[in-house]
Amino acid sequence: MRIVFMGTPDFAVASLKALLDAGENVVAVITAPDKPAGRGQKLNQSAVKVFAEANGLPVLQPEKLRDPSFIEDLKSYQADLQVVVAFRMLPELVWNMPPMGTINVHASLLPQYRGAAPINHAVINGEKESGVTTFLLQHEIDTGNILLATKVDINETDNAGILHDKLMLAGAETLVRTIDGLRNNSIKPVPQENLSIENLKHAPKIFKEDCLINWKNTTESIYNLTRGLSPYPTAFTYLNNKVLKIFEAEKELTNHSSEAGSILSDGKSFLKYATIDGYLNLKIIQIEGKKRMEINDFLKGYRFEK
Repeated sequence: MRIVFMGTPDFAVASLKALLDAGENVVAVITAPDKPAGRGQKLNQSAVKVFAEANGLPVLQPEKLRDPSFIEDLKSYQADLQVVVAFRMLPELVWNMPPMGTINVHASLLPQYRGAAPINHAVINGEKESGVTTFLLQHEIDTGNILLATKVDINETDNAGILHDKLMLAGAETLVRTIDGLRNNSIKPVPQENLSIENLKHAPKIFKEDCLINWKNTTESIYNLTRGLSPYPTAFTYLNNKVLKIFEAEKELTNHSSEAGSILSDGKSFLKYATIDGYLNLKIIQIEGKKRMEINDFLKGYRFEK
């Protein structure tokens, strides 16, 4: 079976590696163009490109997926199947090209959490369970017929980074099983509309304004927000008019008379913000203009404005 693989970040590398380890015939890899990054504007290669080239795979990096020259190059590989993991939206003339279609690996249990940020939103919403789903691409985003799904537990202290790594490995394993099942006809695609799901949740792209903490919310919801946005893009608040990013925190549920958003600290070992039903105790933070650090190290060199 001739397979073309499409992906860009580390999340996709695990799936590509799993295909190669399983002996699958990956004939080409499509990934994002190199982009200038950092102060020197040095061209930065995607994680998938680095891995693909290290394993001797042909790499295509189209600026535009409808470009006629790219379409001709893609056709020349005569793929039976295409696989997409953490890439971009494909036009129909691309996803509909191979006779067996195009498989997508999505980091949620579809139809829940369709969209660009399923990992973040699952943690933000305090879910106890997530997973990965392989499905066949069709016109509407994340709506195609489901092939396989694998559940993954979310622990109460897991952040988006930890869940990302769990789903990355689960996705790679599920993809290999999916291709095996398609090869021997043991998988029957299931339309998502056949699944009876109440309270459908979505996972839209996260913007900066979504990351600002509202201290008038519950401790639990704020705690989940900080977990769901860590390590990126990171929940934030303000301390003496400077942006304070919160990478790790602990929740403290208690009755108090403090105003929501007010700060309590001994200036040595703890710094916490009041919520409507407790406190968020900060553990690892980064204030504007400084590096990330643990709260006791931060407090050693910080003087609160009076």
